[in-house]
Amino acid sequence: MHISEMMIGLVVQIGVIMFAVRAGRRVVKFFGIPPVLGELIAGIVIGPFALGGLPVPGFPNGLFVVEAPVSNMAVSPELYAFSAIGSIILLFSSGLETNLGLFLRYSIAGGVIGIGGVVVSFISGAVVASLILSQPLTAPACLFLGVLSTATSVGITARILSDQKKMDSPEGVTILAAAVFDDVLGIIILAVVLGVVTLLGVEGAGFSAAGVLGIAAKAFGLWLGFTFLGLIFSKKIAGFLKLFKQSYDFSILALGLALILSGVFEANGLAMIIGAYVMGLSLSKTDIAALIQERLHGLYEFFVPIFFAVMGMMVNIHDIFSRDVLIFGAIYSVVAILAKVIGCGGPAMLLGFNVKGALRIGAGMTPRGEVALIVAGIGISWGVLSDNLFSVVILTTLLTTVAAPPLITAALKIPGSGTRKDDKGEDSASVSWEFYSEAIAGIVIDTLRSDLKAEGFFVQMLNIDEGISQARKGDVVLSITESENIVRIESSKANMQFVKTAMYEAIIDLHFTITKLKNLSYADILKKELLEAPGMVSDDLLDLIQSNCITTDLHGETKEQVIEELVRLLAYKGKLDDFDLVLYDVLQREKIMSTGMERGIAVPHAKSEGVKETVVALGVKKTGVDFGSLDGTKSQVVVLVVSPLKKNNMHIQFLSAITTIVKDKNTIDRIINTESLAPIMDTLHE
Repeated sequence: MHISEMMIGLVVQIGVIMFAVRAGRRVVKFFGIPPVLGELIAGIVIGPFALGGLPVPGFPNGLFVVEAPVSNMAVSPELYAFSAIGSIILLFSSGLETNLGLFLRYSIAGGVIGIGGVVVSFISGAVVASLILSQPLTAPACLFLGVLSTATSVGITARILSDQKKMDSPEGVTILAAAVFDDVLGIIILAVVLGVVTLLGVEGAGFSAAGVLGIAAKAFGLWLGFTFLGLIFSKKIAGFLKLFKQSYDFSILALGLALILSGVFEANGLAMIIGAYVMGLSLSKTDIAALIQERLHGLYEFFVPIFFAVMGMMVNIHDIFSRDVLIFGAIYSVVAILAKVIGCGGPAMLLGFNVKGALRIGAGMTPRGEVALIVAGIGISWGVLSDNLFSVVILTTLLTTVAAPPLITAALKIPGSGTRKDDKGEDSASVSWEFYSEAIAGIVIDTLRSDLKAEGFFVQMLNIDEGISQARKGDVVLSITESENIVRIESSKANMQFVKTAMYEAIIDLHFTITKLKNLSYADILKKELLEAPGMVSDDLLDLIQSNCITTDLHGETKEQVIEELVRLLAYKGKLDDFDLVLYDVLQREKIMSTGMERGIAVPHAKSEGVKETVVALGVKKTGVDFGSLDGTKSQVVVLVVSPLKKNNMHIQFLSAITTIVKDKNTIDRIINTESLAPIMDTLHE
């Protein structure tokens, strides 16, 4: 195939994937299913074994069909390369998000529970695979299925904990701490298994305890060595990156380091994702970690969905619904869930938790997700997993991820404390604040998050769509939710004083900033310049002015009376949903700063929930009304503009257009001296 043909196919494939994964996310969100599954399912639907195999113009064999598969892959090498970069970005981001303070603070409880979950899951997964496949435990496929069973997608659990107001509970804190150990131990085991697979792939080599120990030592030494060096020199690495000044530059270069280290690990027989995770972990405690995450978010949203879609594409839709795969997948899924419940819940009971708490912790560790899919992709690319076994893994990921939310929710709703010693101080509490608008609530939240970061808190978005974030420092955990104009913070009762103090200081900081801004002369200068700057007007903006909303005989003697008169005109013409609310919003805006311009013009305006679309009323009062104009003259032409608060509108565009029209003194005089409506409309359109 010519390279141009290959590139045409690649760019079209990526374009289709972009639309498919976002459609998949929207569909599963409607059913309350995590978005990652929507991306995975989208890949299955458009893959070569489903719609992607149907002929379309320009692609007679199907858009995603590979004529000569490489290494048993169902997708092209170039598309798989894109997905590999996505997996690296995903694990690099996971490393950046790892809370080392939490790791160390709960190292004993989290370590014991994490080790228990990994060991029991690995053994049970390998045993089930050995029994069903009739292969020895040391067979590569059995070892891989053991590794896959250890994976945990704690992001799903974190969202549920936040929704149930249990983020700061003993179980919630322990789950999040154990998940760190779970990921680290799973990565180490993966490194060892890849080494064993490499050893078994050498002709004449057999399985031996000495060989496995040697591989384990090499894998563990390489991982631990790079992790140790990364953490020791993290500040120097960050300092080197900051030499490039621009935040986008050093963020991209941080990813460049992750790619280089990924290549080093892959060259030494370890998976690339391990190197990516190590680099992310190394930078996680630096002052640029959060900024790197923010700057790389666009790349994350582009590449990571491609990875999940490609994993779905490699699933043979006929295999996944076959009898053997369904039976194997069901058994493997049940064992995978029980392994986490027993492996994590058992040690929890030795650490001060009762049966309820142990069940909650075990259930919270059950979701599989991103890491399992990455390991599965490595397995099929290495030729260790067959198409059927890959389908089993995908089915297990789907089943455990869908089953986890109701299982965790049910465990959390069991009444009673989860610890043997009931600590009343840990009972959750919440406090809410209602602000004037969603915009103000957003500014307050941003200020609060910034203040918390300055206090050393680890702040992370858990669900952007629902406005849920978490702030954590040691034992203090805050779950922050922004819903329209309401901000709610949940934490333990003992932290409520801190929560209220933090919010009070955030609002005071904002008030101080706004007061300084209000006292500056910039606003008056800008208002004066409005009538001097050139502008442009379009017919669609002028169409907002309708002749039935124009009056040439305003009666009001004050600006408040004139504004009410124009609002009442709009209400009489059926333009408003709520007269009182619109009048209130316009008058409140007028109190902030007068809308009187120069040369006899006033443009009172506001955004309000009392209208569904932008509405305009124009009034003329020949004797004029005092609007506090900059030049001291009374306003004879008053243009009232009201736009919806949230819906897309042309509010600012119209304000600019009307200012452009009336800045000419001759235009104003013609409007003032006109007795009928038609000439006014003609004058405006001229």
